[in-house]
Amino acid sequence: MSDTPTFSSSTPRGLLTPRRLARMAILIALSGVGALVKIPSPTGTVGLDSAPGFLAAAIFSPAEGAIVAALGHLLTAATAGFSLGVVIHLIVAAMMAGFAWVFAFLVRRVQVVVAVVVTVLLNGLAAPLVMIPVAGWGGYLAMIVPLLVSSAANAAVAVGAGYALSAAGLADHPISRRR
Repeated sequence: MSDTPTFSSSTPRGLLTPRRLARMAILIALSGVGALVKIPSPTGTVGLDSAPGFLAAAIFSPAEGAIVAALGHLLTAATAGFSLGVVIHLIVAAMMAGFAWVFAFLVRRVQVVVAVVVTVLLNGLAAPLVMIPVAGWGGYLAMIVPLLVSSAANAAVAVGAGYALSAAGLADHPISRRR
């Protein structure tokens, strides 16, 4: 019997397995790249950073997706100098983690299209509510369009990549085109 570890995902041993840590690191790095692609907004913190988080949530696990999405937002906020303050950005990071979890649940239990629509609406209409204490209703309204655009782009990229990785047999929870 060999003492070499196996890195198969067929036997889940928790969130901190080498395989999961490696793929989260890769996806967090991709979030960092997406954080540099900005959608014009009043805060400068709207980017293409959440697609890797949504992808991880859909085809790997909700926890992996939540971690990647939260850290992806923090990377975007860091590239913009934490324009809303660290506390607000930590709240948004927690919201992004929750949105990734919801995305994973809906992809697996309902349908991909429903997951995309709900996640885009949550990210585009609910997330900017944190702007109200900082910038009032004007700040909230100014963030709606950029967030809806970036949310739709992030979700579309995540679903497209999810289909591709599922077809290649690289997903723990493949996305099915049929339902």
